[in-house]
Amino acid sequence: MTEVTGKEALERVKTLVEDIDFTMLTTQDAQNRLVSRPMSTREMDDAGDIWFFTAEDTQKVDDVQRDHDVGLSYCDAKGMRYVSVAGRASVVHDRAKMEELWTPSLDIWFPHGLETPGIALLKVTPLDTEFWEPAHGKLVMAAGMLKALVTRDTPDDTMNHGRIVC
Repeated sequence: MTEVTGKEALERVKTLVEDIDFTMLTTQDAQNRLVSRPMSTREMDDAGDIWFFTAEDTQKVDDVQRDHDVGLSYCDAKGMRYVSVAGRASVVHDRAKMEELWTPSLDIWFPHGLETPGIALLKVTPLDTEFWEPAHGKLVMAAGMLKALVTRDTPDDTMNHGRIVC
């Protein structure tokens, strides 16, 4: 495994998070059970914060207000790319940030746009982030695995791995 660190790792995480888009957001409910649900990423900003739109009258908002610790799991199985984020979440009411992040595709969940009652942003500040992706690209890795099946050799399944601890 090839380790990627520092600015290069942060740039890779930003690209992966924004390319993969959907993540599973994991919170802890009032009974201390882990609960996950899909969320669409709007942005990972230059500070490393990851932004989502949400409605305030949801379990995830209740969970985050009770316990700010959350997990994000991004998975692109076809591309063999993965990101895991342990972070702290907060509910944000910043109209300018909402306007910056708004896209028409959000009308599905928020039919009145930014005027939808109870609309808010969920900001996740990463504390510990890890990612994995093929070091030589998906096609090279797949070809190596196919070759290994035929030759009975060990495949070159080298993955880039990075970790950012804040």
